Amino acid sequence: MGIIGPGLIGSTLLDQLRDQASVLKEEFNIDLRVLGIISSKSMLLSEAGIDLARWRELRDEKGEVANLDKFVHHVHGNHFIPNTAIVDCTSDSAIAAHYNGWLRKGIHVVTPNKKANSGPLDQYLSLRALQRQSYTHYFYEATVGAGLPIISTLRGLLETGDRILQIEGIFSGTLSYIFNNFKDGRPFSEVVGEAKEAGYTEPDPRDDLSGMDVARKVIILARESGLKLELSDIPVESLVPEPLRGCASAQEFMQQLPKFDQELTKKQEEAEKAGEVLRYVGVVDVTYQKGTVELRRYKKDHPFAHLSGSDNIIAFTTRRYQNQPLIVRGPGAGAQVTAGGIFCDILRLASYLGAPS
Repeated sequence: MGIIGPGLIGSTLLDQLRDQASVLKEEFNIDLRVLGIISSKSMLLSEAGIDLARWRELRDEKGEVANLDKFVHHVHGNHFIPNTAIVDCTSDSAIAAHYNGWLRKGIHVVTPNKKANSGPLDQYLSLRALQRQSYTHYFYEATVGAGLPIISTLRGLLETGDRILQIEGIFSGTLSYIFNNFKDGRPFSEVVGEAKEAGYTEPDPRDDLSGMDVARKVIILARESGLKLELSDIPVESLVPEPLRGCASAQEFMQQLPKFDQELTKKQEEAEKAGEVLRYVGVVDVTYQKGTVELRRYKKDHPFAHLSGSDNIIAFTTRRYQNQPLIVRGPGAGAQVTAGGIFCDILRLASYLGAPS
């Protein structure tokens, strides 16, 4: 394997691989070796496999200037190891643009990067066609819901002949946290500030509040369900007040946000009076072939009203699960669970390639 992007999620994955490698080898005869780790600036390459207990030190001692072509050639060029996978832990569309070429070369791809599957429709369709025509695998469970089994649940339903009618969910751990805590008269800006302090938001909270991350997840699930939609087809209700969209910095945005608390406070109070809660949701309506991302109100006995922390919850309404949707719920954000989802995909890849189950 070659790991791209040893940031928060990538380095957590490397730690999980380090802790589990010997168990996998002894108990399951799965030999996982990381032959390369690359960031935007530097890379570390090894012929036999990097010592994952010391990869940070080794990178400082033996690292070289990052060169993606050289990295891929090194990882794929070892003829003693039968299978090669590249694990892309970035959110970079430039990296995602390489998947097609890698799959054609026989390199498997595992990623939490949403850019390929939510980018131009023709690129997504060609990736899926490649997957079906070749023996090369492309796994992306962690693109939606971190470590939760959302893509695999959807696949299982479709492959066994069920028909998806609607997928509705709270797909953003950040916005889940914000609306779970936006109550008891608290100003919206205060809750956003708290989420930022706790590390739930992106460095610039507008990246979360714009709803684009949720839209990408909606488009991925819509396409998995067979809809041929572009990202631009999804109407998105942004929670960033119009006058603040052009703020020069996150700091300026946070300073100005309290001036706009009133509008959301009014919505929250109206919902409260009606015995309801506000939730920021993404919806894939397969029947009408459309997707939406918006703020909705739910009764207090609805499953979406009973979340805690940064939980995600996704409800699949299908021909089989028509009266009561199939619900997947759990932590939808965080390095540990996201890395765990990627690790799961790596092990799924190993089993597809003939590892004992």
